[in-house]
Amino acid sequence: MPRLTVETSHMLGEEEALRRLKDKVSALKETYQGHFSDLREEWDGNTFSFGFKAAGMKVAGRGMVAASQVRLDAELPLAVMVFKRMIQARINEELGSLLT
Repeated sequence: MPRLTVETSHMLGEEEALRRLKDKVSALKETYQGHFSDLREEWDGNTFSFGFKAAGMKVAGRGMVAASQVRLDAELPLAVMVFKRMIQARINEELGSLLT
């Protein structure tokens, strides 16, 4: 599966960035629960893994929250690779507004 990597710098510190990201993930799960199936989110300190199916396609990945950076690595279905730049830009935009 093709990979997508997004890294965003911030000046919030690890704890605040982690809190904001967890809150955002919870809100996204609630908002889009009818659009995804097999939704999975697992946190281990400042790292997390996630997975879901959308339109029958599986997406999975891992993330890491550090004192000055958030990194997200995901495996995308080949069928959505035509949208990779758009997906990456949207994630960067969301993380940027979340972490400022």
